[in-house]
Amino acid sequence: MAPAELATGLAFAVGATAGGAWWCLRRLAQARHLLDTPTSKIRSAAQGYVEFYGVLHEQADTAIVAPLTGKPCLWWRFRIEEYQSSGKSRSWRLLESGSSEGWLVLDDGTERCLIDPRGAEVRPSTREQWRGSLRHPRGPAQSGWAALFAAGKSYRYTEERLHAGQPLYAIGEFRSSGGGRQGLDLATTQGEVIRAWKGDFAGLLQRFDSDGNGQLDEQEWRRVRLAAQLEAEDRHRQHSRQPLQHHMGKPREAQPFILSCAGEDELARQFYWQAAGGAVLCLVGALATAWLLGVRYF
Repeated sequence: MAPAELATGLAFAVGATAGGAWWCLRRLAQARHLLDTPTSKIRSAAQGYVEFYGVLHEQADTAIVAPLTGKPCLWWRFRIEEYQSSGKSRSWRLLESGSSEGWLVLDDGTERCLIDPRGAEVRPSTREQWRGSLRHPRGPAQSGWAALFAAGKSYRYTEERLHAGQPLYAIGEFRSSGGGRQGLDLATTQGEVIRAWKGDFAGLLQRFDSDGNGQLDEQEWRRVRLAAQLEAEDRHRQHSRQPLQHHMGKPREAQPFILSCAGEDELARQFYWQAAGGAVLCLVGALATAWLLGVRYF
């Protein structure tokens, strides 16, 4: 085997080994996170990493329309691909893709939770794929005889959506604000107030420099700190009077953030099968690497 061919083969074999091992371990870890995290109710959930089951609801005064089909929905993701053929090589080349970033509303019968889908692995149940002769389709996906005669067209469109009324499994970082549920961190807020006042030092002197010497002595700084403490307490009182809101988003740590119309058990099964596929790829890559090294040295 020529050195160039051997190097190329080794690169693919080692890449398959490493990629398969990474994918296997990643999917196994995600499956364990799903199975080990107990299901919570939004009203009584602890702050932190949680999972919910519920139903998607529309937000008032918010209208979202899918970009390819024009259908109303709560969330969308699309792909536009072009078919390319060069000799014996044939493939679909990605031209455009995107997803919506509007917040979702999940209701589990106890409370409602706003979900920021950015950074989530979203697995919707509604998926449409069709083909056409224009880069941007005009109207919804074709079906029946129209779809049959579109087989020779060079563009492929894929659109996925979440709709109101669909069930949703959500696992991610949960936080609540307002409603008097948050503890008072007066020291932090007081420091923020003082730093903001220092940004306008002339105004700070005008308020607290009682002797007019252009400096703040220890007694005047005590007045500054006392005023900042009172301001911090007032801010917290105003914040606690705000209505209680629940939010879910991407965890700060390397934990799964998944929004799925399928349930936990079905997702775990899929992840285990995908982990098995990664293990097979890793094994094939390792065997190919050993064979290629054997060809090289024996």
